[in-house]
Amino acid sequence: MCGILGWSNNKKNILKDKDLFIDMLDSMSNRGNDNTGYYLRSNIMLGHKRLAIIDIENGNQPMCDGSYCIIYNGEIYNAPEIKKDLLKKGYKFNTKCDTEVLLKCFIEYKEKCLDVIEGIFAFAVYDKNSNELFIARDRYGIKPLYYLKYKNDFIFSSTIKAILKSKLIKPIITKKELGEILSLGPSKKLGSGIFKGINELRPGHYMIYKKNKYIVKRYYNVKTSKCNDTYEVARDKIKQLLTESIKRQMISDVPIACLLSGGIDSSIITAIVAKNLDKKLTTYSIDYVDNDKYFKKTDFTVEQDKKFIEEMSKRYNTNHIYKVITQEELASYLKDAVDARDYPGMSDIDSSLLWFSKEISKDYKVILSGECADEIFGGYPWFYRNELNDRYSFPWINNLDYRQSLLNKKYRRKINLKRIAQKEYSKTIKELTKSDRKDKYKRLFYINMTHFMTTLLDRKDRMTMYSTLEARVPFADTKLIDYLWNLPFSYKYYNGKEKYILRDAFSDVLPESIDKRKKNPYPKTHNPKYLHIVSNLLRECLKDKNSVLYKVFDIDKIYELLNSSDDNVLPWFGQLMMKPQLIAYLYEFDYWFKKYNIIIK
Repeated sequence: MCGILGWSNNKKNILKDKDLFIDMLDSMSNRGNDNTGYYLRSNIMLGHKRLAIIDIENGNQPMCDGSYCIIYNGEIYNAPEIKKDLLKKGYKFNTKCDTEVLLKCFIEYKEKCLDVIEGIFAFAVYDKNSNELFIARDRYGIKPLYYLKYKNDFIFSSTIKAILKSKLIKPIITKKELGEILSLGPSKKLGSGIFKGINELRPGHYMIYKKNKYIVKRYYNVKTSKCNDTYEVARDKIKQLLTESIKRQMISDVPIACLLSGGIDSSIITAIVAKNLDKKLTTYSIDYVDNDKYFKKTDFTVEQDKKFIEEMSKRYNTNHIYKVITQEELASYLKDAVDARDYPGMSDIDSSLLWFSKEISKDYKVILSGECADEIFGGYPWFYRNELNDRYSFPWINNLDYRQSLLNKKYRRKINLKRIAQKEYSKTIKELTKSDRKDKYKRLFYINMTHFMTTLLDRKDRMTMYSTLEARVPFADTKLIDYLWNLPFSYKYYNGKEKYILRDAFSDVLPESIDKRKKNPYPKTHNPKYLHIVSNLLRECLKDKNSVLYKVFDIDKIYELLNSSDDNVLPWFGQLMMKPQLIAYLYEFDYWFKKYNIIIK
């Protein structure tokens, strides 16, 4: 895992900006502190921050071969198979790393290499003979990639902050972008780079930059075909595909660990890794001080995790490590979480993961995690609760009327949050064929893949990589997702059980209690002390009358929120973000504008 940065200008010598370029690259040092590399020419500069996982001695970048030079962030899980094919074609290899395999794969197949590789990646290949840049991103957005085209300058990067550091543009947010952030957040509009002028290369897309122009093309999307497999055949196929994906993602020249929450997804990964690892597996979980004392059962969080974790750890003899975060630490990491993401995200759902990742990174560089299972197996309530999935909108975005009411009179007139969300939903659904648009479960699968899944994957990458930790997500496997896209929803939800076929496929490796366990989301704090801490932090922000909170929000409404004794905010995103998270979000919003010197236009 790494950070990549590129800057091209064909009209002037940009080497005069070398020191600035180095500063830009250094701003993402968290993404890799094992090596820093440069490729510097008068018309292009490429930079790389490396977190060494495979072929630690020989895998430094940029890596060149003839006229081609690559910078790459990620892992190619089928690199051994690709290497065998390329050896047959006469290619020779000087390293054992997947970077060299990817580079030679591109040399052989050009953009068609994207149909060959399986993994998590964002990479760029520069061809000095044609003076052409080829840039690509993995199918599901596991690795980030942003870009800016400004006059004759073209910059791409793993982070937004590195682009802003170029000073080519100011950190401007227009009324349109502000509305998108407040309506869709913490998810984003497709292709949004948050700030005016910055774009995100969408998952499953590549771009070619040449002669001061670029084109963007989509190379991957789910495709509909008839599935005639019986339930039993589908169950066995799912077990095979996911098991193969987990085994592939175990490849590493450094020790690996697993996250274990005691839920179905992390337990399956733990079971397969433990059975195939040649040493005792270490597993990790997170909890909050006094959560057992203050835990409250909700429609979404029905029970605590510990007894399930203990049962799973005992069954597979893992070295399980509990990490317990205090309320003070949880709040203190809110600002760091904004720095890691480059914009406010899921407040303490982010900050807890950031703290957790930093704790794990003291001993490990690689973890396996269960993200994406709920999106592709229909695990969320909006897949099976009709009052949620009958909406022609994003079913996880709640309380848009309440969000609208938080705006001050000026922005309430200028911004219609419901309309923004509806427009983004409609635009996304139009990417489907007409027949798929008519299928409720296809629509749900697709918007979960494009918006909800990418939000969680972005969170996982930003918080882990900011801690110099690589997270792998075996459920985000192309063969598995392509297969599940065409699987009848009745296989996934049956007899009142979500993810029924996944449970059934792995019932032999799961304790019965976990196999039957109701889905629980990522753990959050239930301690009232946290609400007290973040409320005081927000009150401090409100003492500054120049705060952006006064420019955008109805301050009386914010004080009403702070002074209310009831947790009267429904989950305003997904299942987790309640009143304490909204207060923390507003605190982060204030910090973000000050730290990044943001201008609203």
